[in-house]
Amino acid sequence: MQIDPRRSAAFIAAVDTGSLEAAAAQLALSPSAVSQRISALEQDFGTPLLVRSRPCRPTGPGTRLLQYLRRSSLLESEFLAEMGTDEGLGRVALAVNNDTLATWLLPALAPILAREGLLVEFVLDNQGHTFALLEQGRAVACVAGEATPMHGCSVSPLGLMRYRMVASRAFAQQYFADGFNRENARRAPVVVFDRKDSLQSAFLLRHFGLPEGAYPFHYVPASDPYVAAIRIGMGYGMLPMEQCGAMLEDGSLVDLAPELTVDVPLYWHAWRIQPPRLERMGAALVAAAREVLLPLPV
Repeated sequence: MQIDPRRSAAFIAAVDTGSLEAAAAQLALSPSAVSQRISALEQDFGTPLLVRSRPCRPTGPGTRLLQYLRRSSLLESEFLAEMGTDEGLGRVALAVNNDTLATWLLPALAPILAREGLLVEFVLDNQGHTFALLEQGRAVACVAGEATPMHGCSVSPLGLMRYRMVASRAFAQQYFADGFNRENARRAPVVVFDRKDSLQSAFLLRHFGLPEGAYPFHYVPASDPYVAAIRIGMGYGMLPMEQCGAMLEDGSLVDLAPELTVDVPLYWHAWRIQPPRLERMGAALVAAAREVLLPLPV
């Protein structure tokens, strides 16, 4: 059996965009045509491949097919490039967390992509969830907090991102003039990235016994606005040293608990069998990350 490329393209587009309508716009087709192609693909395999929900998501067999299609596309692109018949650049989907993308990743990755002739698509999620994106076939490699590799994948330690609980100087004087303690933390607003962000809640529960809901908080789900919200005094929250180090030095931010840092381990996950360019990219990225991040404990 051969996989029809038009049918597989419709399937991938529906998963990537989250809807048949968006997939149709991407492929310059009608939603009905996209649905028909996916249905034909499901008939080819004799099993449902796509849950037509909002957003669309692959079934178990659909996930395995998506993994195969992503990897085969990369291998085909690599082969054509080696044969000199592919004029385009290869594209890789990488699942990463927002703080990684906002700090050390781009400076480390940019020269690697240029050297290897690769384009990148970032799929963003919390470091505790990027592993699932690799598992679902949404990405071909990921930066994750998970140390155990998925079946068929390898894992390489990258290092630790160190987080500090920080606030603007004016905010600290308003809410924590007599110290960063449980009573003051109950009334001071926290800045939380999104509903998957557990850094602040875990910190406050561990050190002050405060559960979620015991203190006011904002949601600011974008890296630069999140930093800005803390800097201008909307609330306090945790920032990686790569983002807050300079502001701590110039005094625009203060560390509320210098002795209570939080270290988040990061790992690079990728398929064991992968195109040479992707393998070289991964090795170079791991080496670059280890120059920037704190070493993981042995």
